[in-house]
Amino acid sequence: MAKKRILQIIPTLVRGGAEKQMTLLATHLPADKFETQVCTLTSDGPYREELEAANIPIHSINKKWKFDIGAYFRLKKLIKELKPDLVHTWIFAANSYGRYAAFNSGVKSIIAGERCVDPWKRWHEFAIDRYLAKRTQGIVTNSSGVKDFYEQKGLAPESFTIIPNGISMPDQKPISEMRRVLLEALQLPPETKLIGAIGRLWPQKRYKDLIWAADLLKCIRDDVHLLIIGDGPLRWRLEKFRDQVEIADKVHFLGERPDAKEIASCLDCFWIASDYEGQSNAVMEAMSAGVPVVASDIAGNRDLVIHDETGLLVEVGNRAGFAQMTERILNDPDLATRLSINSIDRMQSEFSIQTMINRYAKYYLELLSK
Repeated sequence: MAKKRILQIIPTLVRGGAEKQMTLLATHLPADKFETQVCTLTSDGPYREELEAANIPIHSINKKWKFDIGAYFRLKKLIKELKPDLVHTWIFAANSYGRYAAFNSGVKSIIAGERCVDPWKRWHEFAIDRYLAKRTQGIVTNSSGVKDFYEQKGLAPESFTIIPNGISMPDQKPISEMRRVLLEALQLPPETKLIGAIGRLWPQKRYKDLIWAADLLKCIRDDVHLLIIGDGPLRWRLEKFRDQVEIADKVHFLGERPDAKEIASCLDCFWIASDYEGQSNAVMEAMSAGVPVVASDIAGNRDLVIHDETGLLVEVGNRAGFAQMTERILNDPDLATRLSINSIDRMQSEFSIQTMINRYAKYYLELLSK
């Protein structure tokens, strides 16, 4: 059988969840069955290096504005030149420009990727989603919560296929040594309890709730420190808030870190307080490292965290709940160990990269055979 040419279209290659999963997919699809190429709409990013190392061709459209008709025609020209058997678009901008350009370039197999619950979208953006969905052979999502959200917005549930994210299990490095180096860099004593949160600093993630929860923990114990890893438009406001509540000694902003995954493995507990998620790569990485997770009780997190089995769930906005659940983990080594073992088992059995790749390969071939 001749190789099938797959074109992945995505806005950027920055360090984000969709970008990471697309890169994993592009670099791991069976080379004897697929020839994969990638197109970015607006900008490059760190994942270019991984794609280039795997000899994946990368094309750039250089979209400048939200409505950029020139970018559409450049994308359409590229698709006609490449003649892909299947076009797979990722998240809204690529789903819009990419699908429309693919339709008008004669591509027969087109799928879209909806990666997150998107309450930020306005009526006309949902109208675009509904219109394009009628001309799309399938929509892939990583979470039942995303499927349910878009069903409520008028997209047909039968058009969705759920393929959970894939996660690479961490290297078996001596965590004690990594933790020692981290604590020394932060000038913290060895007995410190480390809590971490990883992600973009913007409203969806509710980092202010986590700072409040750290302040509550400070009232009952002196050994807990919160590490916030990531950057974003709210950083200066969050740092100001931290200073106003006088907890700068316990809350540390580390910014963007290429070693975020390694830092996660050194934690005593991982926090995520988001209003909404698709399927958090950060949570998956923490779980794969055996770090107990306390998460907001939302659809995307519930797909990963089974309460009292692989982690603990807290009502969105319940700052005291985060503190209480974390205190429970820190005070109960047996509970922490049980959550750790169960988390690793769940990631290995249901969310491995190879499992994800096999599901996508099967899905692609089924669509192409129709």
